Amino acid sequence: MTIASETAMRPWGAGRLAPYPATVRVPHASVTVDPVTQLGVFRDRAGRVVERGKHGTSKGTETSTTTNSDSAPDSGHDQDSTQD
Repeated sequence: MTIASETAMRPWGAGRLAPYPATVRVPHASVTVDPVTQLGVFRDRAGRVVERGKHGTSKGTETSTTTNSDSAPDSGHDQDSTQD
């Protein structure tokens, strides 16, 4: 089987590509893990601890529901989440 004419097609996502933004030098030179807290400790080139900012945590729950279990069951679910 031969194809009479092959047409080069541009990938669909190619139109969404853009140059990377300008890079920024990160203020840390090394990362170690604190054995007590198990958190990363960022240090600059002089060995001083560099604060990397805080981030929140989130927790989600999902509950399944089923009705009319004696015939054709109708099921669904509820979701909620909390973030601090």
